[in-house]
Amino acid sequence: MTPLILVMGVSGAGKSTVGQAIASALGLPFADADDFHPKANIAKMSRGEALTDEDRWPWLAAIGAHLAAHRGRGCVVTCSALKRAYRDALRDAAPDLRLVFLTGDSALVAARQAARRNHFMPASLVASQFATLEPPAPEEGAITLDVGATPAALAAAAINALQEASAP
Repeated sequence: MTPLILVMGVSGAGKSTVGQAIASALGLPFADADDFHPKANIAKMSRGEALTDEDRWPWLAAIGAHLAAHRGRGCVVTCSALKRAYRDALRDAAPDLRLVFLTGDSALVAARQAARRNHFMPASLVASQFATLEPPAPEEGAITLDVGATPAALAAAAINALQEASAP
């Protein structure tokens, strides 16, 4: 299986941990969307300022280019992809993109974000992420998983769903 997989959700949902587990289990390269942010975006978030659409478009273009470069070989990428328009832009670059949507209780996610060390995104911005979030519509075919489960269970559930979807 050589899918292009986007693990999405608000900051603190566990995208990186789950994405790395999926990539490792499937033998695919892994990329974290945080690594695609321009320095100006990181500085802005570090100051506790939410990004605007204008801030996000170049970042999303870089992630889309990475996905497009891995078509046929597969990869796992994390990205909040909070709005349908953002996911549409990523699918324009990689039409066969599969979504794994990590969702859950905002208090749990905020607590996880607050417990993170050495990360530029402060817990104060989690509420703005939930306010911006447009959960995937049914036609987007996202695999939706509740972050109350362990990362290992989430990765296993995602892989099972991906394999079922690709079975003849």
